[in-house]
Amino acid sequence: MRIDKVLSNMGYGSRKEVKELLKKGAVLLNDGVIKNGKEHVDPSLDVITIFGEKLEYKSSIYLMMNKPPGFVSATEDTRDATVIDLLEPKDTIFEPFPVGRLDKDTEGLLLITNDGKLAHQLLSPKKDVGKTYIARVSGKVTEEDRIQFEKGVTLDDGYVTKPSELKILKRGEVSEIELTIKEGKFHQVKRMFETVGKKVLYLKRISMGNLSLDPKLDLGEYRELTNDELVEVVQKVTK
Repeated sequence: MRIDKVLSNMGYGSRKEVKELLKKGAVLLNDGVIKNGKEHVDPSLDVITIFGEKLEYKSSIYLMMNKPPGFVSATEDTRDATVIDLLEPKDTIFEPFPVGRLDKDTEGLLLITNDGKLAHQLLSPKKDVGKTYIARVSGKVTEEDRIQFEKGVTLDDGYVTKPSELKILKRGEVSEIELTIKEGKFHQVKRMFETVGKKVLYLKRISMGNLSLDPKLDLGEYRELTNDELVEVVQKVTK
């Protein structure tokens, strides 16, 4: 890969700005000054420094976010702020996107990446990647509801959901539940409860496949996946 492309990809400026950096002698390749932007380098093998700071090159980015309510799961929107607006410039340069969607008022685990292949696998119905939510629901959630969800329910558009696992954590006028589904239809969790005459008051996703939300992340915070987490995510969809 050309050195100017490497530097541009890593956020050191436009091709023109990178060219100026090179002309100034600010970039070293294996301890030698490099000024020709067309020279090819291997970021995984070569040691590249800019103003004495070693370049840690990566082509892909994998972020875990605790999505706050009020933000839409999109890269851009004409009316609302998006989850991408919560990212720092050093991360937005990779042009990442959310894997799937959480409703605007839904909180919790959201994976953000620029790895299109992995995103496709995670969202593919054939992979049966479970997504687990906790929710507060108006009305008493019953054993009959659990059995119905286990069989699959018919949504308002006639679609029959895949079997899901419903755990009743607390029964009452407002029930607390945990639900695992293996698909992601529009407003699916809310629509599933509507079929049994109940309304979701609060919804939070806590896991997706082998990936669980880091409890240390406050709403709106995010971090990169650890190597172990990334390996588990990849293993889940490549079995």
